[in-house]
Formats: sequence, C-alpha cells, structure tokens
Amino acid sequence: MKQNSTSQSLNKNLIILHFTVFIWGFTSILGALITISAVSLVWYRVLIASVSLFLYFKFNKTAFKVNGSTFLQLLLTGALVGGHWVLFFASIKLSTVPVTLVCLSSITLFTAIFEPLINKKRISKLEILAGSLIIAGIILIFKFETQYTKGIIAGLISAVFASLFSIINSRFVKKHEAPVIAFYELTGALLWITIYLLFTHGFNSTMTLKNSDIGYLLILGTICTSLAYVAGVSVMRELSAFKVALITNLEPVYGILLAFVFFGDMNKMTIGFWVGAIIILSTIFLFPVAQKQIIRRKTRQ
Repeated sequence: MKQNSTSQSLNKNLIILHFTVFIWGFTSILGALITISAVSLVWYRVLIASVSLFLYFKFNKTAFKVNGSTFLQLLLTGALVGGHWVLFFASIKLSTVPVTLVCLSSITLFTAIFEPLINKKRISKLEILAGSLIIAGIILIFKFETQYTKGIIAGLISAVFASLFSIINSRFVKKHEAPVIAFYELTGALLWITIYLLFTHGFNSTMTLKNSDIGYLLILGTICTSLAYVAGVSVMRELSAFKVALITNLEPVYGILLAFVFFGDMNKMTIGFWVGAIIILSTIFLFPVAQKQIIRRKTRQ
C-alpha cells in the first residue's frame, strides 16, 4: 500500500513538473516579445513575482519567516537565479529562441557533474555519457551557427547557473516549503539586480515600458515565475535534481514548437543546428530507457 502511495505521489510530481516545463517554454516567447533589455526585463519579472508571492502569504495568513542563516543562503542563491534569467534572455536577444533553448539542454550535463560533487555522491557513468552526447550536440551547433556565438555562450552559462540553483534547492526543499524558498530567492534576485542597475545607472529611460510589455511582464512575473517556480521547487521533495534537469530539457521541445508558431524561427536554422538539436533531444528521451534497462539487469544478477 505504501509503495502504491509513493508511486502515485511520484506520478503526480512528474505531471506537475511537465506542466511547469511547458510554462517555462513559453517564457522564451515572452522574452522575445518584450522590447526592453534582458537585465531590465528580469528586474521587472522578479519584482512582480516577489510582490505576488508576498501578497499570497498575506492573504492566506501563511508564516514565511526563516532564520538568519537560511535567509542569507536563499538571498545568495537568488544571485544564481537572477544571473540565469538575465543570461537566458540575453541569449535570446543575441541569437534566436531555438538556439537558446537547445543550449539550455546542457543543464543535464552540468547537473551530472555538479550534483555528485555537491552532494558527495558517486558520479554516474550513464549520466556522464548522456552529458558527453549533449556536448557533441552543442559543439555541432557552435560549428554551424557561428553568427550566434555570444548568444550560445550566454545560454551555456545560464544553464550552469540553473543547474547549480536546482541542486541547492533540492536540499532546501527538504527543510522548507517551496513558496518560502521561491519568495526569498526571487527577492534575492531582485536585490542583486537592483544593486547592479544602481551601479551601472541602469534606472533610466531604457526601462520605459510599452503597453504590450506591461501585459507580457504580468504574465511572465505571475504565471511563468512565481507559480511555475514554486511548482518546480516543490517536486524536488520526490525527484532528484538530475531527474528534474532531464525533464526540464523538454523545455526546448515546447519552446521551439511555440517559436515556430509565433515567429517561424525554424526556417532560420541550418542543417548543423538540427543535427545537434536531434542528438541533444534524443539523449534526453533515451536516457530514462537506458537507466531502466541497467536497473533491470542489476536486479536479475
């Protein structure tokens, strides 16, 4: 009975994660539609998300206080969250939505490397193999999409940051509620980006929003950030950081399809891009199959 309950909980979390990843796929479309710079965009995004979570706590009379040490750790993790999103949207503006999303697939590789080091676990050979295939795909994209080199680099660094804060959150969620983690990390992202804008005199006329920008940012800040971020963190109670990273790599599939619907971006890509993308996405889909086969062989021995 307990095993059945665990299985149902696992399936529920997988459904929540897939839905969350679809929403994340839509953020790339909003990022391309919003006209302001990547840094300004993320500042507005985390401001809206932080305020919406604060109002959620107040209306539901939910306690969200944490101790000083946890508060500081979550604010520092917020720097990674903010950096990830700034580089993600910068990558979109420097390249295209499909290029950025395929680069984001390298989260799997970085998580395969970082998670065992941070959590002091044994490195999985299968995860490293999957990561190596993803590298091969990225190299192909680099080779054929040279006009997007800056966008690709920004996308890859964004993936490193995403991998790191996902691993950190997989530990936080064992002790704290997902909305609380999300609130302090998003507030941390807002704090660090505000400091950056103050030092670079970024609070100027370039942050002026068009009417369409306001609508897109409200969707981005509430549904695609506060709601999706809480959901993405909450599933980590049941799922490992690597499994979350693997499923998160479906974001390129959703995002590329949405980019085709909204912008027709597929027509801009070379054959080299698609070969690299197929290698990356095939690795993502085949990894769970290979993992199950290895587990079955071990149980038979």
